[in-house]
Amino acid sequence: MTVKLYVGNLSYETTSDELRTLFSGAGVVESCNLIIDQETNRSKGFGFIEMDSKEGADAAKEKFNGQDLHGRTLKVDEAKPKNEGRNNGGSYGGSRQY
Repeated sequence: MTVKLYVGNLSYETTSDELRTLFSGAGVVESCNLIIDQETNRSKGFGFIEMDSKEGADAAKEKFNGQDLHGRTLKVDEAKPKNEGRNNGGSYGGSRQY
């Protein structure tokens, strides 16, 4: 069972390969996705790592949350699923009733 981790507060110079190598020190990394701004082609400062097990994910959180990387303190936590129920339909605030 893979576990997806959120990795935040990344320096703009951090690469996907660097993250994969770093997190491999805690377990098997299934995937690494550094989020890139399409307009600037620069990192948005966060990404997602999928570890192959709950044990590997827990070890990565313990080992890397709060660790310094390129002068930034990493924030590592389990990724929260996208909120599928949120209103993206463009209504006027979503909660007004007419």
